[in-house]
Amino acid sequence: MVSSSHEALHQICQKDTEGMIRSFRRLLHVPFPEPRAIAVVNTDLTEIEPVERRVDSLVRMDTDEGDFLLVLESQGKKDERKRGSWPYYLSYLYEKYRCEPVLIVMTQSRSTARWAAQPIRFGLPGWSSLVVRPLVLGPDNVPVIADETEAARDVTLAVFSAITHGKGADAAAILGPLATVLETVDPDSAVVLAELVESGLVDAQAKKIWKELMMPVNYFFKNPVAEQVRDEGRVEGRVEDRIEMTLKILELRGLPVPDSVRLRVQACSDLDQLKTWSERAVHVADAEDLFTDVRPE
Repeated sequence: MVSSSHEALHQICQKDTEGMIRSFRRLLHVPFPEPRAIAVVNTDLTEIEPVERRVDSLVRMDTDEGDFLLVLESQGKKDERKRGSWPYYLSYLYEKYRCEPVLIVMTQSRSTARWAAQPIRFGLPGWSSLVVRPLVLGPDNVPVIADETEAARDVTLAVFSAITHGKGADAAAILGPLATVLETVDPDSAVVLAELVESGLVDAQAKKIWKELMMPVNYFFKNPVAEQVRDEGRVEGRVEDRIEMTLKILELRGLPVPDSVRLRVQACSDLDQLKTWSERAVHVADAEDLFTDVRPE
């Protein structure tokens, strides 16, 4: 059965292929040529015989240096059958599309990464007829991005980081900055990336943290009321916009806003404090609760 974390690792490659190529250059230290055109290719490798074979993701990349097929495999654990399947995939794809296939394996496990990186050799000892050398992305070469500025510099790489390190103690540290950055990007992209991170996280505590962090993001990007707020240009990180955002949420939720609450919010110039209040405004039962950490039931 295909897991959500398995799906997330290669779905991010399909959703932002250009960002994926930038990340591959940086993480794998392989000089991928600059794409002229990129297209997601049908992953079905089934032959006429009743044998079905599918890769996780298949992306064609046309460059001035040639055309390439990126064969993207998300691997949760060691599977010796893959050492027969992967060479087949590559030779079949070359025969079918007549362009160079490149195997890239993505995993959240260090031991699986070490296993996947081992060359696959067929032939005589010392004289291989066929050698397959997968490129592997895993915890050892995907950085832990726990800085908001760095996450903003390359959001796709930050998502890779969150998914890849979602099992370890570093998970919580990288989720907060990424959540903050997603509030500043294109709403449609933010929703997709947020859902991919949630799918990719395999640790229950990390999933819980991410859902809490995404509560205001999901509210603003999915809730119909949020469309009105966004249309009025108030979903931004500046102090003035955060003040208006906080008060507007309370009003649109039908909560009375006393002058004491309104004046206290308007007098605040601490962006972090305003961010906290705007997040609480999504679920508080009374406007006065804005200033108390009241968790939803």
